[in-house]
Amino acid sequence: MATKHRPEHHTELQVESPMDYAQHEATYNGFLTAVKWSIISLAITAVILYFLIKP
Repeated sequence: MATKHRPEHHTELQVESPMDYAQHEATYNGFLTAVKWSIISLAITAVILYFLIKP
């Protein structure tokens, strides 16, 4: 059987500090750059290993 809940009083809304979008974008761009160079270096490594291990 359903229970009856009494309405709860909510506290005042808290205003969060605004997000630092410039810092967020700088971090995200750094992450994308790291991923890009990781993929490039792995591709180069794969090509080098192909020619070194080729029978």
